[in-house]
Amino acid sequence: MSKKVFAWVLMVALASSLVLGACGPAETEAPPEIHVVPPVQPIEPAEAPPPPPSPLVDVDPSGQTVVFWHVWGTGSAGDRMVEIVDEFNATNEWGITVEALDQGSYRDAEDNMNAAIQTGDLPDMVVAYQNAARNWEALGTLADLNPYVADAVWGLTEEEQADFYPAFFNQDLTPEGMRTGFPIMRSAQVLFYNKTWAEELGFADAPITAEEFKEQVCAAAEFNNSDGNPDTDGTGGFVIWPGASENMGWVFAFGGNVIDENETAYDFTTPEVVEAVSFLKGIYDEGCAFRTEGYPNPQFATRQALVTMSSIAGTPYQVSAMEEAGSTDEWWTIAPPGTTAEPAVNLYGPSMSLVKSNPEKELASWLFTKYFTSPEVQAQWIEVARYFPTRASTVDLLTEYAAANPQWGMALALLPYGHTEPRHPSWTTVRRDMQDTMDAILQAGSADEITGLLEELNITAAEVMAELE
Repeated sequence: MSKKVFAWVLMVALASSLVLGACGPAETEAPPEIHVVPPVQPIEPAEAPPPPPSPLVDVDPSGQTVVFWHVWGTGSAGDRMVEIVDEFNATNEWGITVEALDQGSYRDAEDNMNAAIQTGDLPDMVVAYQNAARNWEALGTLADLNPYVADAVWGLTEEEQADFYPAFFNQDLTPEGMRTGFPIMRSAQVLFYNKTWAEELGFADAPITAEEFKEQVCAAAEFNNSDGNPDTDGTGGFVIWPGASENMGWVFAFGGNVIDENETAYDFTTPEVVEAVSFLKGIYDEGCAFRTEGYPNPQFATRQALVTMSSIAGTPYQVSAMEEAGSTDEWWTIAPPGTTAEPAVNLYGPSMSLVKSNPEKELASWLFTKYFTSPEVQAQWIEVARYFPTRASTVDLLTEYAAANPQWGMALALLPYGHTEPRHPSWTTVRRDMQDTMDAILQAGSADEITGLLEELNITAAEVMAELE
């Protein structure tokens, strides 16, 4: 899919004639006097005004060394990151050097950044989610990326800016309009669905409603409970996981959210949230859903689960699990079925944030960010990271990759139906509280107890938000 920019041109044609009549004596009528209007002389178009001078015109990033904190370790993604950084260091015309340092997980990077703010030993770039960046922005730590994005010399053209998916491009903006990060990649929370096994159970189509989903996972659970193999008892349906991103995927599928539009208050007791939570609790109590201690890739690969939920970045792990189990089952990526007329998926992902330092280091950091999100480099990165690109033109470079990775391609088709998690800095803490609450709900004994747990979560979330005001 490619972006098109439409220009509306107004063509004005001016032609007029003035006809004046004169009256003579009654017995005769004089011919009308004709006044000819001279042709309009074409107006020479004025020259377009020169672009405003770059506010960074006197900034020289040459020879700068900037430190980049990332989270991709030493696996294939980490190796590719090193290759990208090395290529930039070897080819950029300013002699900029990027030092890439792995920080572990996203939570580790966030904790390390918080500690660095206290000591002053900060990186120049850090990969982070929007809620973490909002917290650092409130502390005055981050540089606003807007001037760099819009700069006439160093920034992106209007066409290049329009190439980014709007939902991703605007996701890092604060309510005041500051740009705390730049979108480098995005993921989606999807369901892995065993199409082959579902057909054997009598279902020709993937579920698109909550009722259809319940029918299919309950049928799979019943099959495993009656197959004469005690090792599969209690399995077969949906592997439920109480993580916040998983829960938000279901909340969106039931048409809800946990925060108001202006992100000023949380509410976990709306009818939509209660319905989503109660649905999951119901299929769990009926034995159609079960828990695992770790990632359920082996259970899905061995038909101990008809459906699991995962980030799209988890697809290569599921492919490996299928190969290890010797499974030839066809499996799909689908949106969580709920009550909405259209699919709804939880879209999320990290951005590149720039730390305040000096104009030279900030500009050097921006130039690497711009390079990293260029279509060609982003395509190289996506093929290893398995996330979604943030630019439409990058997708055009991934047609062969999509054909070779059909589950990724299926999930890509869900991009127009994405919803995003809260960006408020309190979400870092509240999302952990949400996971603990959902875990408790699965063990709850009554609807009143579920209501009480959600009301307690509202109170906790309000307290956390108030602490950050």
